[in-house]
Amino acid sequence: MDLNILDNYCIDTTQAEPDLLLELVEKTYSDMGYPNKLSGKTIGRTLKLLAKIAQPKRALEIGMFTGYSALSIAEGMPEQGKLICCETNPRAIEFAQSFFARSEYGHKIEAVFGPALETIESLDGEFDFVFIDADKRNYLNYYQAVVPLVKSGGLIIIDNSLWQGRVLDPQENSDIAVNDLNRFIAQDARVENVHLNVRDGLNIVVKH
Repeated sequence: MDLNILDNYCIDTTQAEPDLLLELVEKTYSDMGYPNKLSGKTIGRTLKLLAKIAQPKRALEIGMFTGYSALSIAEGMPEQGKLICCETNPRAIEFAQSFFARSEYGHKIEAVFGPALETIESLDGEFDFVFIDADKRNYLNYYQAVVPLVKSGGLIIIDNSLWQGRVLDPQENSDIAVNDLNRFIAQDARVENVHLNVRDGLNIVVKH
């Protein structure tokens, strides 16, 4: 069985994104470098659904890129919810904010420019929901930084946790870092998790 065929079947049988997100995807591919950084439909709809279930009042995204995942999370959040997004690319922030301004969910999102670890250190209060999708070499550092900030019962979701299969035989620094995080989470007594083979991997963690 061709797994790509099954992946496409799952995509086809998942409800569609809002039209604005489809436009964002098209414009990202036409105007931005590395468009494969986009989360994609399956991950985006999963984030929206998890946010709709969890109803986080305060959420954090590490690695916003052009705003696809941020808008997906915000779509599922309650009306008064607040999503803080960390991003180091000013052009990506400008791009994303042009779509936030047009979205009925955009008012929930605040983009913060700068290294995520510095931004996290400056934040006060607890978070109900964290999405990690930034530079892979810092994955364990991001996780360790956010766990103390996540309330009991809160979600931490890590994207690209299979890293195109390179976690099976990690060679590069990024491969090793993603594998180290997955192994660490599996032994972390502060949380429970399920690691899913969805798209490029999704590690879903709940804090005790």
